[in-house]
Formats: sequence, structure tokens, C-alpha cells
Amino acid sequence: MARLTAHTRRIVMAAATAAVLTGGVAAAVVLGHDTSSDGPGPALAQSSKATGKSEDKPAGSRGASGQPGGDDSAPDGTDGSAGSTGPAVPPGAGIAESIDHATESGGKSVSITIDDGPSPVWTPKILAVLKQYGVKATFCMIGPQAQASPDLVKQVVADGHRLCDHTVSHDEQMNKKPVAYQSAQVLDAQKMIEDAAGGAKVQYFRAPGGAFTPENRHIAATHGMRPLGWNVDTKDWKQPGTAQIVQTVKQELKNGPIVLFHDGGGARAQTVAALKELLPWLAQQGYVFSFPKV
Repeated sequence: MARLTAHTRRIVMAAATAAVLTGGVAAAVVLGHDTSSDGPGPALAQSSKATGKSEDKPAGSRGASGQPGGDDSAPDGTDGSAGSTGPAVPPGAGIAESIDHATESGGKSVSITIDDGPSPVWTPKILAVLKQYGVKATFCMIGPQAQASPDLVKQVVADGHRLCDHTVSHDEQMNKKPVAYQSAQVLDAQKMIEDAAGGAKVQYFRAPGGAFTPENRHIAATHGMRPLGWNVDTKDWKQPGTAQIVQTVKQELKNGPIVLFHDGGGARAQTVAALKELLPWLAQQGYVFSFPKV
């Protein structure tokens, strides 16, 4: 059994564990139980908006495996598309298997992505801040946590945000496991999230820890989900302080437009506070907010 990373241990320690059987696959369930009285703060001016690691390594960085971030399972440093295997692509699927590091609108735009939830405590606070600024984000959800909070998933969708599959059990070593295991991690989570959302589609797939493989990217794409990377790793899951999270975003925006935050896996008061500072700052710098490219 693969050793859990420190980040995954934090997620597990911050959760109550339950057993779930979905589609014939048994999985460990992590359910958040954070408590906090911190609110999202007073209403703030609305920013401009466009239509339309964390665990993952940002594009251009290098992870523990030594491979480029976001493509860490491809030995030649590419995203591995040429070697993809798996079921035939359904007619008209049209979803790229390459890992996305771009926004739909292009230009001077940024995409806010939120991982590891939903959290009954922190997701509502983040939703409130996003609503205050008129910003739409992409929420990368862990399947059983979505299953445990369907009303919250529906609220994410009702607020105009998009959904992303972050697997069943947040296994950062899934790229070293059999394809059947990877498939269950991706597809079981997709079903959990879409069922919780009342049928809204999951449009992206983000592998925990950047554990993308040609196979799991192919599986995701053939089921309508674009593999989603990131360019700016706020490292907010380490709780380095609000000022450090803000500074990291400002320094790393030159790497690209996909910014990674977290609403699950622990206390996220620093993330909420950082978003309050960063969203108006980004608007003041002339950025518009866009979803990642599908």
C-alpha cells in the first residue's frame, strides 16, 4: 500500500472516515468536520468578470518525481498524449486529453480553482466571497465529500461555478496503480459529484498530486472531462499565512493563469482572507476572471 503524503494525511486527519461502495468499487470516504465562526467579511466591490500545489505541480515546476509539473507521469516530459490507451473515444466527444493550463477567454485573464471540498464550513465562506466579487470559479471535488453534501454541490452549481472531478479518495499515487483502479477513481467520483449536483455535468478532471497518466487522462476525456492542471500553486493547504498566500499569487502569476486554492482538507480561514485581498487586486491589475479551457 502506498504511503500517504503529508498533505493526504492532513485531509484524512481532518475527516471522519466511512466506507462507501459505489459501482462495485469500495472506497474510503473522507468527510470534513471543520468548525469555525470566521465569516467572509463585509461586502466588497464587485470585480470585472469574463464569460466564460495544492497537490498538483504547476506547469513549469518540477515535482518529486522529477517530471515537469502537471505531466509528472510522462517520462519524456510531455503530457503523454501520444501513448494514451483505453476505450475508444465516443463519437463527438471532442474533449482534449492534454492537460489544460489556459483560460477560455485568453488574454489577461485568470481562473480560480478550488480543491479538496466541498467542506460544510469553508465552501460556503468561499462561495460568499466569490459572490461578493462576481467571480466564477471551478470547484475540484472529492467524490464522497460531494455525496455527503449534495445541497452544497447544488449551491455551487446554482451560483454559476463549474465542477471538477478530484477522484474518490485523493490518492496521490494513483498514477502507479492499475488502469482499472484509476478508472474507478475517476468515474466513480464523476458519478458521485453529478448525482449530488442533480445532474449538472462535471467538466474537468484534476489528478491529486498531479498523478496524471495517459490512461486516466484518456478515461476522463472520453467521459467529457478535460484534464485540468494549474500554473500558480498558492500552497494554502500548508496554512503559511494570508500574506504569504497573497504574495505567492502575485509572484507566480507570470507562470500562467490557473490559480489553485483549497476549500477542503483543513482550516481554510487564510484562504478566505487571501481571496478577499486577491480578487479586487486582480481586477485592479486589469485581469478578468474566466473558466479554464474545456
